[in-house]
Amino acid sequence: MNNKTKILLVDDEKDIVEFLDYNLAQEGYQVITAYDGLEALEKINSKPDIVILDVMMPKMDGYEVCAKIRSMKGFEDIPIIFLTAKSGEIDEVHGLNLGADDYIQKPVSTKKIIARIQANLRKTGSSFASENSSKQSKITIGPIVIDHEKYIVNLNSDQLVLPKKEFEILSYLASKPGKVFPREKILNDIWGNDVYVVERTIDVHVRKIREKLGDHADLIETVKGVGYRFKSFE
Repeated sequence: MNNKTKILLVDDEKDIVEFLDYNLAQEGYQVITAYDGLEALEKINSKPDIVILDVMMPKMDGYEVCAKIRSMKGFEDIPIIFLTAKSGEIDEVHGLNLGADDYIQKPVSTKKIIARIQANLRKTGSSFASENSSKQSKITIGPIVIDHEKYIVNLNSDQLVLPKKEFEILSYLASKPGKVFPREKILNDIWGNDVYVVERTIDVHVRKIREKLGDHADLIETVKGVGYRFKSFE
């Protein structure tokens, strides 16, 4: 294991932090610990490679921390894993919608969390958008221009601000206008086979993208019972 890989571990339960800290260190990771949301934001400046984040914490909960990290320059793409006792699908979708990459329910085994850490680290720099950027740095279709190098979307004269997953989904669909992508394939290609998220997550992200597209929301078409496609202009 690469001993330079740095993990920011945030949880208000001391026994969980100590347990994971010890076991992750045994695997060769460098672990930085924090016990509440505010401390997590202070320690994010240590530039970790991945963040493991509890949801229910004092001072600032994990959802707020995740949103703040995603809004910080230089941390837009850092993998964030929620580790939480909250088990509802609504909670999971909410966390993923805020920009988290994965959602793991407690209690969790060391082997499972290490596997999920490795899966999310593999996705860093190898997501659809990263792969696609080497083939086509820009996609121009209809009123929209997607710049993979700058992670910018321009709609006519307006620049849209999209979180990482929304940008990747839009890029993914726009790369092949008219092609229908099933939800399962979108999940596998954007999140990867090793990261578990529910299909409803796609619907939430598409809804957010459409809101930002405004009058051009119909650029993303729903294929009932299957998935989505980007409008073809041919």
